[in-house]
Amino acid sequence: MSPTYALAVDLGGTKVEAALVDDHGAVLESSRHRSPTGPTATSEQLAAAVVSVVGHALEGLPTDTDIVGVGIGSAGPIAVADGAVSPLNLPAWRGYPLRDLVERLVPDVPVRVRLDGLCITLAEHWLGAGQGTDSLMGMVVSTGVGGGLILGGATVSGPSGNAGHIGHIEVGGFDDRCACGGIGCLEAVASGPRTVAWARGQGWAGSTGEELSASYAAGDAVAVAAVRRCGRAIGQAIASATNLVDLDVVAIGGGFSHVTPDLFDFVREAVDERTVFEFARRVRVVPSGLSGDGPLIGAAALIHRATLIA
Repeated sequence: MSPTYALAVDLGGTKVEAALVDDHGAVLESSRHRSPTGPTATSEQLAAAVVSVVGHALEGLPTDTDIVGVGIGSAGPIAVADGAVSPLNLPAWRGYPLRDLVERLVPDVPVRVRLDGLCITLAEHWLGAGQGTDSLMGMVVSTGVGGGLILGGATVSGPSGNAGHIGHIEVGGFDDRCACGGIGCLEAVASGPRTVAWARGQGWAGSTGEELSASYAAGDAVAVAAVRRCGRAIGQAIASATNLVDLDVVAIGGGFSHVTPDLFDFVREAVDERTVFEFARRVRVVPSGLSGDGPLIGAAALIHRATLIA
């Protein structure tokens, strides 16, 4: 039987990407296209980027094949009822009707919009580190920090679509100000850019996550302290989430999650401080089981695995 394809769109703080993904979760590489976004982009530029990547991806559709739907994973917050998005790191879009835009480009098929963190969680449950687990949180640690939940074998979106947005859980002992208006939000402490900024404030001379990774590997004391601080904050947030919803697995992906394998040791140390509650300490914190395809696979899962979507 020939594969069926969903169009997957991943919208984030630095890029928008689109590709065709089949019903086995395989990305059709010839259809993959990306375009930059960024905090200085205008609304028109962001819309043009989406139009471009969607159009190029559709050009890769094999002959005599139709797509069965479009899944869009977006940085949050979102409004799932009307498909509008307001990504914190894309200030030109506040309540932007992204679903309407894509429906005009790809008519007559379902178009679903969910948080990018929820899409990552769907991908991990389908093909990654969360296979066989029905109590799962997927996390993205990158330009921002996002997350999503599958509980009891079904996604948890909440009435607005923003459930699981762990990046804006406040973590104790930190007073970093967040762009959302909060103080001590996980994203303000542990995202790649904010970890780099903290290190620079301590006298480190680099400017990127890649440079911080190299400095950590070289034993630079500030780089080590920065990564340890990042991991502790993530671990505290995971421990709180586990106490709230009784998680079995947390799978962490995203570019900054690769800063060093030691990051996961720092995360687990913070979780393990909950020495009395065995249920909270048993949560497995693991790296993503997927490559960089995770966001696209998860967006496609909104169509291919729609029975899980709440």
